[in-house]
Amino acid sequence: MQQPIAILDSGVGGLTVAKEVMRQLPREKLIYFGDTARTPYGPRSSDEVVKFTREIVGYLIQFRPKMIVIACNTATAVALDDIRSRVAVPVVGVINPGARAAIGQTVTGCVGVIGTEGTIKSGAYEQALRGLSPNVRVVSEACPKFVPLVEKGNFRSPETYETVRNSIGHLRGYPIDTLILGCTHYPFLTETISEVMGERVSLINSAEETALEIRKILQDRMGLARGGQVPVHQFFCSGEPHLFKAIAQQWMGEQIELSPVVWQVPVIV
Repeated sequence: MQQPIAILDSGVGGLTVAKEVMRQLPREKLIYFGDTARTPYGPRSSDEVVKFTREIVGYLIQFRPKMIVIACNTATAVALDDIRSRVAVPVVGVINPGARAAIGQTVTGCVGVIGTEGTIKSGAYEQALRGLSPNVRVVSEACPKFVPLVEKGNFRSPETYETVRNSIGHLRGYPIDTLILGCTHYPFLTETISEVMGERVSLINSAEETALEIRKILQDRMGLARGGQVPVHQFFCSGEPHLFKAIAQQWMGEQIELSPVVWQVPVIV
C-alpha cells in the first residue's frame, strides 16, 4: 500500500495527471519521469516510442511501484499493451478515461480530438469513442506544434495564439461541442485553445478521469496508501532540469508547495 505510483510522459505534459493524482490522492507517493531529452514523441515511429517507454518503465521498476501510469497519449496508443504484458502491476493509460469523459459530456454527438501525429494516426481515440457510443461523430486533428511550445514554457503569447488558431481554427466549422485535449501537454494551453474554439465547446482534460480510474483500481486491490505520513515525491527528467522544474512548480502550484519533492536527473540511455 505504501509503494509509489509511477507516472511517465514524453516531457512535462504528464504533470497535468500528476497534479490531479496529488489532489485526489494526497497520501500517495509519486515517482514521475519526463523524457524531456527526447520529446516530442508524436512524430516518432511506433517502434521508437515503444522502445523509449520500455526503457523508462525499466528504470522506474527499481522503485517497486504498485501501478504504472502512462501519462502520454502517444505512448498509451502504441505501447500500453506491450507494457502490460511485461510487468506484474496495473498499467493505466490516458485515452480511455478521456473518451469516457467526452461521451458523457457531448450533446451534439460530435466530438473533436486534437493530439500528436502519433496519437491521431493510431486512431486510438476514435476506437475508444466508438466503443462507448457507436454513432458518435469524431473529428480529429494533429497539432505537432503544440508540444514544443509547452516544453519551452510558452503557454500564453501572440505566437502561441497564432499557432493554435492556425492549427485548429477550422474545427469551428464542425458541430463539435466537446474537444478532447488528446495530449497531456495541451492543458497547459487551455486558455488559448478555449479562446480559439469559443464558449460553446467544452474541453476535456483526461487527467481528472485518469486519477479517478487510478483510485478505483487501487481501492479494488486494497492498495490505497494509509496513514497520515506526508509522502516524498520524486521527479525525474532526462534532459535539462531547470526549465522542467520551473514549469512543474508553476503548473502544480499548491500541490508542489504542500509536498516534499526530490528533483533528480537520471541516466537511462
